[in-house]
Amino acid sequence: SSRVVEIQSQMSERAVELLGLPEDRPCLLLDVGCGSGLSGDYISDEGHYWIGMDISPAMLDVAVEREVEGDLLLADVGHGIPIRPGMFDGCISISAVQWLCNADKKSHSPPKRLYRFFSTLYATLAQGSRAVLQLYPENSEQLELITAQAMRAGFTGGMVVDYPNSAKAKKFFLCLFVGTSGTLPKGLGTECADGEEIHQAKFTNERARFRNTKGKSVKKSRDWILEKKERRRRQGKEVRADTKYTGRKRRPRF
Repeated sequence: SSRVVEIQSQMSERAVELLGLPEDRPCLLLDVGCGSGLSGDYISDEGHYWIGMDISPAMLDVAVEREVEGDLLLADVGHGIPIRPGMFDGCISISAVQWLCNADKKSHSPPKRLYRFFSTLYATLAQGSRAVLQLYPENSEQLELITAQAMRAGFTGGMVVDYPNSAKAKKFFLCLFVGTSGTLPKGLGTECADGEEIHQAKFTNERARFRNTKGKSVKKSRDWILEKKERRRRQGKEVRADTKYTGRKRRPRF
């Protein structure tokens, strides 16, 4: 549905933002669990190149029909990533990595499959690059299992949680560094306007009126515009200063 597509492209945008890619050159990214290539569309729009891996031939067929710009690879990442070392400037993955926690076959050991995935991923990434993996963990044990195998494979970093106090909008991004340990980015919705860390009650009371039921700012509202402008600024783009008129509706006639 269009709703799913919208959420998917939002998460792709956020994942690419968390990669902190250099402004001045196109990069080559890996998309793990690329499906029909929706994240890839965003990567291409941003001027970067990508290779997508997915375990589902049906999804990759859709990607081919859609004539996506990336190269596609049918593979089970639990067997490892069969791509030469140091090739990628970054990796994103939307809603895929938690599947490695399932033992679908008798022979499957989730810790082993996760370790195989993370160790080969680590090898295919260039020094100083990042992997940002958005996932839907079933429980805290699953999160710990995934994070532990990533660290065992040599990554540093950790979990970035957007909108931690919202049941619907809460999103987990495992943000991993290769070589240099950068500072972990802040999750969205974890501080209020004056930069103070917020407490749960305050967030749920005061912010609720700006958010629609899906937990994000209502499209084209002042909040939504300010968030978008802030995101553009973080990307180093030219953005007009905020004023009291930002996001105001014009009267139908003067």
